[in-house]
Amino acid sequence: MKLNQWQMTVWIVLVVTLTLLGSAVYALRPTPNKKITVAFYNVENLFDTLDDAQNEGDNEYLPDGRNNWTPERYLKKLNNLSKVITGIVGGKSAPTLIGLAEVENDKVLDDLIKRTTIDNEYSFVHYDSPDERGIDVALLYDSRLFSVKSSEPLAVRFDFEPNDRTRDVLYVNGMLGKQEVHVFVNHWPSRREGMAKSSPKREAAAQVVRQKVDAILADNPNAKIIIMGDFNDSPTDKSVKQILQAQTTYSPVDAQKLYNLSFNLTRKGLGSHRYDGEWSMLDQIIVSGALLSKKGLRTTPNNVHVFKQDWMLYDDKRNGGKSPSTTYGGNKYYGGYSDHLPTFVELMY
Repeated sequence: MKLNQWQMTVWIVLVVTLTLLGSAVYALRPTPNKKITVAFYNVENLFDTLDDAQNEGDNEYLPDGRNNWTPERYLKKLNNLSKVITGIVGGKSAPTLIGLAEVENDKVLDDLIKRTTIDNEYSFVHYDSPDERGIDVALLYDSRLFSVKSSEPLAVRFDFEPNDRTRDVLYVNGMLGKQEVHVFVNHWPSRREGMAKSSPKREAAAQVVRQKVDAILADNPNAKIIIMGDFNDSPTDKSVKQILQAQTTYSPVDAQKLYNLSFNLTRKGLGSHRYDGEWSMLDQIIVSGALLSKKGLRTTPNNVHVFKQDWMLYDDKRNGGKSPSTTYGGNKYYGGYSDHLPTFVELMY
């Protein structure tokens, strides 16, 4: 059947109208949230097998050292870490940002990217620090999604013990897509000396971070800040709760305050490290209130997790239950992953 001119005109108008109406309805549909993952992982003594003449701390991690740290063991360690890191996001890629603790140098970071299943598009930020053991923190990032604007190591010094040296705090300012973010990677002094002697050292580290955060917020009250690391303290200890001022309640939200998302996990009895049979949340993720808003890059307290899989654990006969499978126990080689579990947060935009 042929259409006359009038019928053809009506038909064209109807088609155009329905097309425009459909486009308008589609445009009104909520856009699905895209997610990115930010993670932190204390990788437990990631040393290469080469002797660093400037660092006696690596002597036990040499082929002829106390730990008999061979190239084969080193490669197994790299592959184990890669399995964990990619496992956080389902085994097909890696988190967009990954803070690491206990890495020796640029070489181990380069090997972690190039000699494992981690995508070669990843890059890293790392500075050598004055730590006595020769271990540092670093930030791995997907260069397709994150670009570095600036970075610096923040030195941690102890006026009460000036000869003691520890890890710097790593600060990185960059663009996550179109959103500027400020990232801190931490590994605060351990408890090895006991709480009374070591706590002031972690409080000193907290003060360094707090001062930098205050400077950032003074410049931009709505700055998006992510603070992650192995704090060697719990979310309610003085260094984190009082000095860093990381809140453990999430309402109401103030853009200029810090919120410890990992406290939400402690209330569920979860932890990232197990010592003498007790889990503790040493590895934490803290954000500024601007990241808990409903606009732009954002998250919620329910979006933080500990990555814990059976293959990362071993049956702890001494303490009962299961503990993280380590590379070494003392100087006995087990070939595991790390004595810590990773923590991660999902961000939406």
